[in-house]
Amino acid sequence: MKILCWNTDEAVWKHWCQVVAADTRLVRVEDRTGVYDLLTQAPTDFSYCFVYLEDQTFSQQVEDVVALRSVFPKQKVIVFPNQSSQSAALRLFSVGVSGQCAPYIGKEQLSLVLSVVDSGEIWGGKAFIQQLIMQSAATATSYDRELEDLSERELDVAQFIAKGLSNKQIALEMDITERTVKAHLTSIFKKTNTKDRLALALLAQARHSVQ
Repeated sequence: MKILCWNTDEAVWKHWCQVVAADTRLVRVEDRTGVYDLLTQAPTDFSYCFVYLEDQTFSQQVEDVVALRSVFPKQKVIVFPNQSSQSAALRLFSVGVSGQCAPYIGKEQLSLVLSVVDSGEIWGGKAFIQQLIMQSAATATSYDRELEDLSERELDVAQFIAKGLSNKQIALEMDITERTVKAHLTSIFKKTNTKDRLALALLAQARHSVQ
Protein backbone atom coordinates (compact mmCIF):
# COMPACT_ATOMS: atom_id res chain seq x y z
CA MET A 1 0.00 0.00 0.00
CA LYS A 2 1.22 3.49 -0.89
CA ILE A 3 0.23 6.63 0.99
CA LEU A 4 0.88 10.13 -0.31
CA CYS A 5 1.88 12.41 2.57
CA TRP A 6 1.64 16.19 2.32
CA ASN A 7 3.80 17.06 5.29
CA THR A 8 6.19 19.93 6.03
CA ASP A 9 7.02 18.94 9.61
CA GLU A 10 10.06 16.72 10.07
CA ALA A 11 9.08 15.39 13.50
CA VAL A 12 5.56 14.44 12.42
CA TRP A 13 6.93 12.83 9.25
CA LYS A 14 9.34 10.67 11.24
CA HIS A 15 6.49 9.63 13.55
CA TRP A 16 4.30 8.59 10.61
CA CYS A 17 7.16 6.48 9.25
CA GLN A 18 7.29 4.65 12.58
CA VAL A 19 3.56 3.95 13.02
CA VAL A 20 2.54 2.71 9.57
CA ALA A 21 2.45 -0.99 8.81
CA ALA A 22 5.63 -2.64 7.56
CA ASP A 23 4.15 -3.24 4.09
CA THR A 24 3.16 0.41 3.67
CA ARG A 25 5.22 2.82 1.60
CA LEU A 26 4.98 6.54 2.39
CA VAL A 27 5.71 9.11 -0.31
CA ARG A 28 6.37 12.58 1.05
CA VAL A 29 5.70 15.91 -0.67
CA GLU A 30 5.91 19.34 0.91
CA ASP A 31 3.73 21.51 -1.30
CA ARG A 32 0.45 21.54 -3.18
CA THR A 33 2.13 21.31 -6.58
CA GLY A 34 3.85 18.07 -5.62
CA VAL A 35 0.57 16.52 -4.51
CA TYR A 36 -1.22 17.49 -7.71
CA ASP A 37 1.63 16.27 -9.90
CA LEU A 38 1.73 12.81 -8.31
CA LEU A 39 -2.05 12.35 -8.25
CA THR A 40 -2.29 13.48 -11.86
CA GLN A 41 0.49 11.15 -13.02
CA ALA A 42 -0.76 8.14 -11.08
CA PRO A 43 -4.34 8.76 -9.86
CA THR A 44 -4.87 5.19 -8.65
CA ASP A 45 -1.46 4.55 -7.08
CA PHE A 46 -2.20 5.94 -3.63
CA SER A 47 -4.66 4.31 -1.25
CA TYR A 48 -4.73 7.42 0.94
CA CYS A 49 -3.50 10.96 1.05
CA PHE A 50 -2.38 12.16 4.51
CA VAL A 51 -2.29 15.93 5.02
CA TYR A 52 -0.64 17.56 8.03
CA LEU A 53 -2.29 20.91 8.84
CA GLU A 54 0.24 23.14 10.57
CA ASP A 55 -0.63 26.14 12.75
CA GLN A 56 1.02 28.87 10.72
CA THR A 57 -1.02 28.40 7.54
CA PHE A 58 -3.91 26.42 8.99
CA SER A 59 -6.86 28.19 7.33
CA GLN A 60 -5.16 28.26 3.93
CA GLN A 61 -4.29 24.57 4.18
CA VAL A 62 -7.91 23.73 4.98
CA GLU A 63 -8.94 25.45 1.76
CA ASP A 64 -6.14 23.67 -0.10
CA VAL A 65 -7.61 20.35 1.03
CA VAL A 66 -11.08 21.47 -0.12
CA ALA A 67 -9.62 22.27 -3.53
CA LEU A 68 -7.77 18.94 -3.57
CA ARG A 69 -11.02 17.06 -2.95
CA SER A 70 -12.65 19.01 -5.78
CA VAL A 71 -9.94 18.10 -8.29
CA PHE A 72 -9.45 14.51 -7.09
CA PRO A 73 -12.87 13.49 -5.68
CA LYS A 74 -12.08 9.76 -5.62
CA GLN A 75 -8.93 10.15 -3.54
CA LYS A 76 -9.37 9.25 0.14
CA VAL A 77 -7.97 12.07 2.26
CA ILE A 78 -7.20 11.98 5.98
CA VAL A 79 -6.14 15.19 7.70
CA PHE A 80 -3.95 15.58 10.76
CA PRO A 81 -4.60 19.07 12.19
CA ASN A 82 -2.18 20.49 14.74
CA GLN A 83 -4.98 22.49 16.35
CA SER A 84 -8.59 21.84 17.31
CA SER A 85 -11.16 23.61 15.14
CA GLN A 86 -14.78 22.54 14.81
CA SER A 87 -15.34 24.96 11.94
CA ALA A 88 -12.42 23.49 10.02
CA ALA A 89 -13.62 19.94 10.73
CA LEU A 90 -17.11 20.80 9.50
CA ARG A 91 -15.67 22.35 6.36
CA LEU A 92 -13.47 19.33 5.63
CA PHE A 93 -16.06 16.65 6.36
CA SER A 94 -18.59 18.51 4.20
CA VAL A 95 -16.38 18.11 1.13
CA GLY A 96 -15.77 14.40 1.69
CA VAL A 97 -12.61 14.16 3.75
CA SER A 98 -12.51 10.63 5.14
CA GLY A 99 -11.23 11.43 8.62
CA GLN A 100 -9.16 13.56 10.92
CA CYS A 101 -6.62 12.36 13.48
CA ALA A 102 -4.02 13.71 15.86
CA PRO A 103 -0.63 14.17 14.14
CA TYR A 104 1.08 11.87 16.65
CA ILE A 105 -1.47 9.06 16.38
CA GLY A 106 -0.50 5.67 17.78
CA LYS A 107 0.25 2.66 15.60
CA GLU A 108 -2.79 0.58 16.64
CA GLN A 109 -5.17 3.51 16.33
CA LEU A 110 -3.87 4.41 12.86
CA SER A 111 -4.46 0.82 11.78
CA LEU A 112 -8.03 1.08 13.09
CA VAL A 113 -8.57 4.41 11.31
CA LEU A 114 -7.46 2.98 7.96
CA SER A 115 -9.65 -0.08 8.46
CA VAL A 116 -12.70 2.09 9.15
CA VAL A 117 -12.05 4.43 6.23
CA ASP A 118 -11.35 1.51 3.90
CA SER A 119 -14.81 0.15 4.72
CA GLY A 120 -16.37 3.38 3.51
CA GLU A 121 -16.96 4.99 6.89
CA ILE A 122 -15.77 8.36 8.18
CA TRP A 123 -13.28 8.49 11.04
CA GLY A 124 -13.90 11.24 13.55
CA GLY A 125 -16.46 9.75 15.82
CA LYS A 126 -20.16 9.67 14.92
CA ALA A 127 -21.11 11.79 17.92
CA PHE A 128 -18.59 14.45 16.92
CA ILE A 129 -19.82 14.55 13.33
CA GLN A 130 -23.47 14.71 14.44
CA GLN A 131 -22.57 17.57 16.75
CA LEU A 132 -21.02 19.44 13.85
CA ILE A 133 -24.12 18.92 11.72
CA MET A 134 -26.41 20.12 14.52
CA GLN A 135 -24.21 23.13 15.11
CA SER A 136 -24.34 24.02 11.44
CA ALA A 137 -28.13 23.68 11.29
CA ALA A 138 -28.64 25.72 14.45
CA THR A 139 -26.59 28.62 13.14
CA ALA A 140 -27.75 28.53 9.53
CA THR A 141 -30.42 31.19 10.09
CA SER A 142 -27.98 33.61 11.66
CA TYR A 143 -25.53 32.91 8.83
CA ASP A 144 -28.24 33.79 6.33
CA ARG A 145 -28.78 37.16 8.04
CA GLU A 146 -25.08 37.91 7.82
CA LEU A 147 -25.13 37.34 4.06
CA GLU A 148 -28.28 39.33 3.28
CA ASP A 149 -26.34 42.58 2.76
CA LEU A 150 -24.24 41.11 -0.04
CA SER A 151 -24.85 42.04 -3.65
CA GLU A 152 -25.71 39.35 -6.18
CA ARG A 153 -22.12 39.33 -7.48
CA GLU A 154 -20.73 39.10 -3.97
CA LEU A 155 -23.02 36.16 -3.22
CA ASP A 156 -21.71 34.44 -6.34
CA VAL A 157 -18.14 34.95 -5.15
CA ALA A 158 -19.05 33.57 -1.71
CA GLN A 159 -20.57 30.43 -3.24
CA PHE A 160 -17.46 29.84 -5.36
CA ILE A 161 -15.34 30.22 -2.22
CA ALA A 162 -17.50 27.55 -0.56
CA LYS A 163 -16.68 25.21 -3.46
CA GLY A 164 -12.96 25.71 -2.89
CA LEU A 165 -12.19 27.74 -6.01
CA SER A 166 -9.15 30.02 -6.12
CA ASN A 167 -9.36 33.71 -7.00
CA LYS A 168 -8.09 32.90 -10.50
CA GLN A 169 -10.74 30.20 -11.00
CA ILE A 170 -13.49 32.52 -9.72
CA ALA A 171 -12.33 35.22 -12.12
CA LEU A 172 -12.61 32.79 -15.03
CA GLU A 173 -16.05 31.54 -13.93
CA MET A 174 -17.42 35.08 -13.56
CA ASP A 175 -15.53 36.60 -16.50
CA ILE A 176 -13.93 39.27 -14.32
CA THR A 177 -10.35 40.07 -13.29
CA GLU A 178 -8.61 38.64 -10.23
CA ARG A 179 -8.32 42.20 -8.96
CA THR A 180 -12.10 42.50 -9.03
CA VAL A 181 -12.45 39.19 -7.18
CA LYS A 182 -10.11 40.49 -4.46
CA ALA A 183 -12.16 43.70 -4.23
CA HIS A 184 -15.36 41.67 -3.84
CA LEU A 185 -13.72 39.57 -1.11
CA THR A 186 -12.58 42.63 0.81
CA SER A 187 -16.15 43.94 0.76
CA ILE A 188 -17.60 40.53 1.67
CA PHE A 189 -15.26 40.05 4.64
CA LYS A 190 -16.25 43.48 5.96
CA LYS A 191 -20.01 43.01 5.49
CA THR A 192 -20.09 39.50 7.00
CA ASN A 193 -17.51 40.15 9.71
CA THR A 194 -15.46 37.16 8.56
CA LYS A 195 -11.67 37.13 8.65
CA ASP A 196 -10.73 34.50 6.09
CA ARG A 197 -11.92 32.17 3.32
CA LEU A 198 -12.67 29.34 5.75
CA ALA A 199 -15.12 31.41 7.79
CA LEU A 200 -16.75 32.77 4.63
CA ALA A 201 -17.06 29.28 3.13
CA LEU A 202 -18.93 28.07 6.21
CA LEU A 203 -21.33 31.00 5.96
CA ALA A 204 -22.01 30.32 2.30
CA GLN A 205 -22.43 26.56 2.89
CA ALA A 206 -24.93 27.14 5.68
CA ARG A 207 -26.96 29.52 3.56
CA HIS A 208 -27.04 27.03 0.68
CA SER A 209 -28.14 24.19 2.99
CA VAL A 210 -31.36 25.98 4.00
CA GLN A 211 -32.40 27.11 0.50
